[in-house]
Order: sequence, then structure tokens, then C-alpha cells
Amino acid sequence: MARRSSPVRLTWEGQRPRTPAPASLYVTATVGPGGGSARNRLIRGENLAVMAALLPELERRVDLIVVDPPFLSGKAYPARVGAGEDSRRPATWRTRRGFDDRWRGLADYLDMLKPRLEMIHRLLATTGTLYVHLDWHTAPYVRVLLDEIFGPERLLNEIAWVYHGPSPIRSAFSRKHDTVLVYTKSARYTFNADAVRVPYDPSTWKTFAGSRRAGFGKVPDLARGKVPEDWWFFPVVARLHGERTGYPTQKPLALLERIVRASSRPGDLVADFFCGSGTTLVAAARAGRRWLGCDASRLACAVTYRRLLLECPGERFRLLEDRPSTRRLARALHITRDGRRVEVRLRSHARFQWIEADWRYNGRDFRSRARAARPWRSTAPLPPLIHRFPRRGTFRVAVRAGDSSGNIYLAVRSVRT
Repeated sequence: MARRSSPVRLTWEGQRPRTPAPASLYVTATVGPGGGSARNRLIRGENLAVMAALLPELERRVDLIVVDPPFLSGKAYPARVGAGEDSRRPATWRTRRGFDDRWRGLADYLDMLKPRLEMIHRLLATTGTLYVHLDWHTAPYVRVLLDEIFGPERLLNEIAWVYHGPSPIRSAFSRKHDTVLVYTKSARYTFNADAVRVPYDPSTWKTFAGSRRAGFGKVPDLARGKVPEDWWFFPVVARLHGERTGYPTQKPLALLERIVRASSRPGDLVADFFCGSGTTLVAAARAGRRWLGCDASRLACAVTYRRLLLECPGERFRLLEDRPSTRRLARALHITRDGRRVEVRLRSHARFQWIEADWRYNGRDFRSRARAARPWRSTAPLPPLIHRFPRRGTFRVAVRAGDSSGNIYLAVRSVRT
């Protein structure tokens, strides 16, 4: 698609073009009721190679892409994992490596990001929109990159996400906003203004109640509400006890829900190639959109997988991996039967965050036909999975479980009923 070239280009010393080799992706689980193929996908793999693998299928077909890439903050962020991801009960969790945002410098960072933004441009539908979440470290540089890739005329908004919180800064104003750059693929893009309207401030109601001449003679539809400005206030997840997963850099669900409602329609495909804790995917699922998420981190995909099980019950999706690996579950698994009734439970319940079973495993495709996940901030044991077979016979039962570090365990047993 033709686009106006940017009069400004960003170059840097040692700039290296990258031609990614497509990843080989393998379906390791299908979650949800019914047969057939699930339309939603969670992919564990390096996102540039994953996007290259998706091009033959999805080039110019993704309606909305939301990415929250590294910020070049120079920090490594620990994750809280354990039976209870709650800062008020530190005895129930431990820290482990979560998200590493350390780079050799700005050039190294830009070498990483530019080919991914170029690939995202190829995947976006003609009517598609891209939201890129950044902060003060790199937002100016990334805007120049996006002007070059999309064309400067395709910048739709520069949104400031404003939040409160303590700050150790004493020599400057506290940095309390992030930047979300919004670019469209073309002049024909989706924007659902009515889906994101918010109430007018009470002072506005008071002003127009006192004088119909307020607002230069224009009277707004106060009951309908207004389209939000380009600065948004949402509390950070640290202040949202009910949302916390323990994963660092997690974003509030309300922020992603506004983006999804504004820039996609029911049934549209929403993608996040730095999906982290999976907030974009949860927002998309709840809004009735198709979704696709990708992250290279085993821990990130584990948090997202558990979150989908807990927050989007009944959602059908596939888990794909570029390098599938499982550990043996045998010693922790306990299976009992009573006639045609089979019960599966885990002995070391504190170690695992979720469990799922395929009651008729074919040896290749694991179908999660029953599942349970530990609620966030809970130390309760996982409940058993129970199934009653319709007839007597010998069945291959496969059981998978995930621990707090992102490892997946598998056991396969022959069960005679």
C-alpha cells in the first residue's frame, strides 16, 4: 500500500537490517469446549520470528495491534511468584527474574524494535490501528521510526496515560505519565467513539444548567457523555489489588479495554506481540474479539495462560510454542477410579498453579477438556478434576500442570474403567 514517505529518517551508528527466519510453531494444547480448531492463539516464541511465520496467513489481516515493548529503562524487574502474589503477605511469595529491560545502548534497542514495527505494519489490515506503549526514555525516537514506517500523516494520537504514585525524584518534576503512540494503516480506520464515551464533569453540567449560552452557544449532549481527551487517568496495577498477578510492568485492564473498544469491532482480530501478563488478550476476549498473543518469556506465557483460565472461563484458544518442552509429572499425580468415575488430583498442590486433563488423549494433540487454576493471591489447594466416562473401557488420560516458574509438566496414564 502506497504511503507518503517521511521527510525525516532516524539513523544510528552500527544500524543493522534484520531478515528474520520464520519460527516453526507447534500446537501444544487446545483449551476450551467443543471440537475443531480454536481461533485464538497464545504463542511462546521470539516475536520477530513468530510474526514472520504468521505473514502467509495474516498479512494485512490484523485489525488492531497493541504492543508494550521494552522502554530502555536499564532495569531488571523481578516477578513475584508463589502461592499468593500479594505484597502484603511476603511470606507467600518469592521473587524470580521477570522482565529484563537492559540493553547495550539506544542503538541496540532501536536495532531490536525497528524490524518488529516494520513487521507489524505488514500484518495490520488496511483499516487497522497500532497502539505503542512507551515512556520518556524512547518515545521521541520511536515516533520518528513510526513516522518513517507508517508515514507522518498516519499519526492519530499521542496519548498520555497519567497515574499517581510515590516517586523518589527530588531534583525534577515527578514522572507520572506514559506515552501511547497511535498510528493507523490508512485514512480508513476503525474508531468507535460511542463505545468509549465518559460522563461530563459535574462542573460542566452546572455550567450549562446555569446558562444556555455557555460553550459559545453550542450545547453538548450531556447525557450522552463525551469522547475522552488524549490524556487518560487510570491507576497503576500496584493500586489495583484485585488485578495484580505478580508479573512486573503489568498494565491496568481498564486501559486496554478502552483501546480495544475504541479501535476494533466484535469479531475483529486483536494482537499483542509483547503480551507480558496478557492484559490485552483478556480485554479482547471480554469484548468479543478474536485475539493473538506472543511473548518469548516462559513466565509471561504461564501468567497469561493462568489468567485466561481464571478470567475468561470458556474461552477457546490454542497454545503454540517454538520449542516445546515438558517435565515429568508422574510423582505428583494421583488418579483414583470408581467404576466409570475418574478423579485426578495433585499431591504437591502448593507447587502448581493450574491443572488440566485430556480424558481421551490421542498421543499427539492435547485437548484441555477439564481444567482448574488457583485464584490469584490464594494458597488454597487446586481442586481435583473429575470425569465420568460414558462406557467401560481403557482410556489414555493425559494430565498437564504448570508451576509458578512457568514450567509445564505432563503425565500420560492408561485408565481402565
